Amino acid sequence: MLRSIIFQKKLISSIKESLSSVAPITIIVLALNFTIAPMPFAVRGLFLIGSALLIVGMGLFTLGADMAMMPMGEYLGSYLTRSKKVILMLVVAFAMGTMVTMAEPDLQVLAGLAPSIPANVLVITVALGVGVFLMAAMIRIVFQLKLSYMLIVFYGLVFALSVFVPDDFMPIAYDSGGVTTGPITVPFILAFGVGISSVRGGKSSHDDSFGLVALCSIGPIMAVMLLGIFYKPDSAEAAATAMTSASSIAELFMLFKAGFPVYFKEVGIALLPIILVFLLFQVTVLRLPPAQLIKIFVGIIYTYMGLVLFLTGVNIGFSPAGSFIGEYIGSISYSWVLIPIGLILGYFIVAAEPAVLVLNDQVKDITGGAISKNALLIALSAGVSISVGLAMCRILTGIDILFFLLPGYALALALTFFVPRIFSAIAFDSGGVASGAMTATFLLPFAIGASSSSGGSVMRDAFGLVALIAMTPIITIQIMGLIYKFKMGKSAEAEVLEVQSDMEEEADFVVWQSDDIHTDYYYPFAALADADTEFLASPEWLDKLQDEKLRDMMDDNAYIDFDSSSLLIQAQDVAHGGDGSGPGGSGNAGDDGSGPGGDNGEAGSGPPGGGSDSSDGANSSGSDPPSVGDDGSGTDKGGDPPSVGSGDIGSDGGGSDKGGSGGSGSDKGGSSDGGTDSSGGGPAGSTNDNISDRT
Repeated sequence: MLRSIIFQKKLISSIKESLSSVAPITIIVLALNFTIAPMPFAVRGLFLIGSALLIVGMGLFTLGADMAMMPMGEYLGSYLTRSKKVILMLVVAFAMGTMVTMAEPDLQVLAGLAPSIPANVLVITVALGVGVFLMAAMIRIVFQLKLSYMLIVFYGLVFALSVFVPDDFMPIAYDSGGVTTGPITVPFILAFGVGISSVRGGKSSHDDSFGLVALCSIGPIMAVMLLGIFYKPDSAEAAATAMTSASSIAELFMLFKAGFPVYFKEVGIALLPIILVFLLFQVTVLRLPPAQLIKIFVGIIYTYMGLVLFLTGVNIGFSPAGSFIGEYIGSISYSWVLIPIGLILGYFIVAAEPAVLVLNDQVKDITGGAISKNALLIALSAGVSISVGLAMCRILTGIDILFFLLPGYALALALTFFVPRIFSAIAFDSGGVASGAMTATFLLPFAIGASSSSGGSVMRDAFGLVALIAMTPIITIQIMGLIYKFKMGKSAEAEVLEVQSDMEEEADFVVWQSDDIHTDYYYPFAALADADTEFLASPEWLDKLQDEKLRDMMDDNAYIDFDSSSLLIQAQDVAHGGDGSGPGGSGNAGDDGSGPGGDNGEAGSGPPGGGSDSSDGANSSGSDPPSVGDDGSGTDKGGDPPSVGSGDIGSDGGGSDKGGSGGSGSDKGGSSDGGTDSSGGGPAGSTNDNISDRT
């Protein structure tokens, strides 16, 4: 019952999050419908139904990804790392990367819109590129290669190949790198990297958890460029999205009903390789408990249903709306409004990408919340907004895409030397994640419609939008990393200056006392002004300084005897019962006589009491406070006050008294008729709350 309640809360939370992501772009499109670009009934109706499917689908998908996709990737990655079989790791990475990418829905959309080459040829080429570069990403993690160096080398090769690629084909090559990292590929690849880096460990394990998506985005670009060099594609123009006609709500629902089987099949084919590989490892090596398996398979069902609803809604509902609005605005006299509209659409549409939600959660978990979801989403939104605005400029002016990509990637790669490593890895991953399903099914048809109506070349001007969306978030997130580094440096510097001020005050105090202690010896960090300031960002230095100050505090309080002072604390009486006290026992005369133990009182506690000299050992009574005798000693664990035994000096006599106020205790005072130097102890009694007091 409790698990059901927790699950329902998580599902409601996921749907609320998806509602907040989809609602802004829905409101913007409806505003355009009622102002600049009035949509027909069929287009508007499909868009609204598609929005509802997006909200429910994203909620189910994000919940299912947390329950199944991420754990499966982490289990596989961690096992492969623990096995220390590099060849096996590379083979699995290539196979998984290739199979998952071939069924990626975003890639299918791009292949259908780009008529230059057959769809199957393009899909297989892109999938092979992802598989090869996922192996390269595994090698980076295992051998701890620096991501920035690998990115510089591979992007250098990409731009070198651009010289030999036909102009009409180059934008598609760059776009293929963005659409491969969609809602199915991203969760698995991210989790796969987390599993590998967590087992390998090391100081850079958190940094190595990211960067896989970045490298997997380069592979398709290089593969498609090589295909363009040798395949010699034709110059056919892309076809605009066909407009649907429907005159009633029933006909609109029939269109969605016809689309569901298509996406049931596509999503099933996409998820099947991951499920089969996981089952193979489960049967042979993993052997997870049944409860964990049930949770994973329930998560797979939610992932499957969520993706079907999402892709049906975005393909049938959003694509016609994007194409119509772009074509309509591109044909009006003030088509320049495409630029501000593109900026607004780009800012809000990235929040509706399912893979972005997965990346945000992963960043939050890995960094422990140090990089907040809101900050990352704002940086992503700003980057996508700029990229869509630049894409609209290209459509209106016909500027070559390399004029944006060359300086953009040069700046992005240069920033990797100045920002923390984890920010660079997250930034390059974010570029691939931001160009997902919403980009391929709404923004790309929007750009194609605008380009075709404005008289431009669709192949040269409309395509390339995905490439720009994949580039600009890399820059904006690294700028966020620079700001973060600057703020942390200021904070560390302020803390160091405060400590320096305290040290200077202590040094002045030592001089005032005319003590010849050299503070530079005790405080080696006092001369901070002449030191290298690189230590400001060093946690090890701060830990050392903190330990230094703690040792000083301990030395200052060394005169306190904490063991002795604890005796000043009176114990609380926590027992139940009255305040009876039992009489002391008496021992028999003789050499080895010992008296029986006294009566038991109720359980309690009290400080020990001491025995005192007396002429008679019977009738010992409690005293307040306990007295200390010369020859006998007793221990009373009773309560209020403890009873004290007494006895004459005898030989080998002993007794015990466990009386007291609501407590058990022992009085080890001895008594005997005669003898010398007697000191005895009765046997210890047992505590019993149900024994009444005896007087």
